[in-house]
Amino acid sequence: MLATLALDPGRPVSYGDLAAELWSGRALGNARNALQAHAARLRKLLDEPALRAVPNGYVLDVSPGDVDATHFLDLAARGSTLVATDPRAAIDLLEAGLLLWRGPALLDAGDGLRCRAAAALFEERRLTLWEDLTTARLAIGDDAAAVADLGSLVTANPLREAFCDQLMLALYRCGRQGEALAVFHRTRAHLDDELGLQPSARLRRRYADILAQDPALTHRFAGAR
Repeated sequence: MLATLALDPGRPVSYGDLAAELWSGRALGNARNALQAHAARLRKLLDEPALRAVPNGYVLDVSPGDVDATHFLDLAARGSTLVATDPRAAIDLLEAGLLLWRGPALLDAGDGLRCRAAAALFEERRLTLWEDLTTARLAIGDDAAAVADLGSLVTANPLREAFCDQLMLALYRCGRQGEALAVFHRTRAHLDDELGLQPSARLRRRYADILAQDPALTHRFAGAR
């Protein structure tokens, strides 16, 4: 219940929407009584009277900045806008966003549609944040840190070509050209096995540039090509 209300802080959520989220369409004798019992227990857990009853529902009366999920999205958006112009400031914001995570998004919030959709959104935004963070690190020449994080990111997301592209560039800049080319071949094989696809034009271009030892690969902001 707290997770559902926190997804939209300051806005009422109706009894019907809360019941549908908490019990996912399962029949319930008296949903309103069950919600009132949940609300009573929830108020005991909150440090302040943030949970308010409103006509036909409840509202979590807190600032959006008090909710980690909303704060994360704000940091991710602000950091993303600075990647191309001020990568060091972008890194500070994006790393602060990552520090808000404690595990998979909304892991124990149940199977309701709102929470599952929000969890998917947060997980996807975390991945795009990592892409932005890596681009910023490459822009300032912090290639070793990029390699350290990208290895696990590529392993966990082998079909996400942006990570593969960034790892190839970071490895090349660290003098590990052979490993950079090996990343391409593993990605190509995985795409073929899983989806019957070939690497994107972006990834093929990166591969060709590494083979040719294109001087542009060592320029600042080459990671944002």
